[in-house]
Amino acid sequence: MATVVLDNVNKQYANGFHAVHDLDLDIKDSEFLVLVGPSGCGKSTALRMVAGLESISSGTLTIGDRVVNDVHPKDRDIAFVFQNYALYPHMTVRDNIGFALKLRHTPKAEIDERVSEAARLLELTSYLDRKPGQLSGGQRQRVAMGRAIVRRPQVFLMDEPLSNLDAKLRVQMRAEISRLQHNLGVTTIYVTHDQTEAMTMGDRVAVLSDGYLQQIDTPQNLYDRPDNVFVATFIGSPQMNLVLGTVDVGDGGQDGSGSAGVTIGSHRLEIPPERLADSPRLAEYEGRDVIVGIRPENLEDAAVDKGRDASRSLPVRVLLREGLGSEVVVHAQLDARAPAIRAAQGERTILTEGDAVGIIARLDPRTTVAMDQPAVFTVEVERLHFFDPDTRLAIRG
Repeated sequence: MATVVLDNVNKQYANGFHAVHDLDLDIKDSEFLVLVGPSGCGKSTALRMVAGLESISSGTLTIGDRVVNDVHPKDRDIAFVFQNYALYPHMTVRDNIGFALKLRHTPKAEIDERVSEAARLLELTSYLDRKPGQLSGGQRQRVAMGRAIVRRPQVFLMDEPLSNLDAKLRVQMRAEISRLQHNLGVTTIYVTHDQTEAMTMGDRVAVLSDGYLQQIDTPQNLYDRPDNVFVATFIGSPQMNLVLGTVDVGDGGQDGSGSAGVTIGSHRLEIPPERLADSPRLAEYEGRDVIVGIRPENLEDAAVDKGRDASRSLPVRVLLREGLGSEVVVHAQLDARAPAIRAAQGERTILTEGDAVGIIARLDPRTTVAMDQPAVFTVEVERLHFFDPDTRLAIRG
């Protein structure tokens, strides 16, 4: 096994396009690291640089105790699992799994032993004499994994290996890959655009946007403490609601009286002392606008959540109700101002009409809210997020 370190790594193409900017990653021995972000964010390019399939424009890449910037891919002791499986259709499963070992002139007895071991781990033993065309998508993906396993590499690299599978099979294969990586203990870098995959599989997750690393942390910390607006809205489904609010700290920051608040539209939400203590810099925004982030699951129908008071409530108008059995997803309109949110192509806003902001709530299935009717949502104010409207960075200590 091995560590993988990217130190200030850049990738700039001959046409001037800068795909990866100053990427710093320190991937621990046996760690499962996920690179996640939208299409074109540089995650696959970063993975291909680790594999040696893309040259590094500047910076240093280390695998184990070797700098491998100029080392040929076959000499880096890595195994790459591709999106399209890249199986040989004319070969059996047995021959596909063992092909890399055959190219290394590994003794036949050892090849047979390693292939049998990989097939047992992946529950492919009964399929060894079949060809890829006789297998399901999930079985073909396991064959691709088997081909990587038998090489016993220092590092696994996986580029969106589940993207060609249907939704149910993706869930199953997520669990299988996570279990397998844990059992083998091989350092793994996994690329996906699916934040659910990232959150459920990675020991740590690195979020990229436009070639820049936005944040790297455990999945729970990314969710609970996003460093900026991009991470806040990318992690979590449905995505975090964002509105503009005006801060009034008053004495809340000095004596813990709980008098601090943020006014959203015509309604004021209390900021409890414990939340203010986690973001003491909010005091610097007295009388100023901030971006307020509210996750859909931190909203509830006030008619169901009767223990909340008016200082934690927001009046809305329901636009759409989606019953999902275990919860009801409600799209509503809030009388508030919307922040401009940077998108990949210029600027966009999340306005619905006029000065009303579209928000989404995940409510208890007992809710009775109805379309085109007013309602009141209560807010878990302890879980509010605050961001600077200019820098889009989280406001903390």
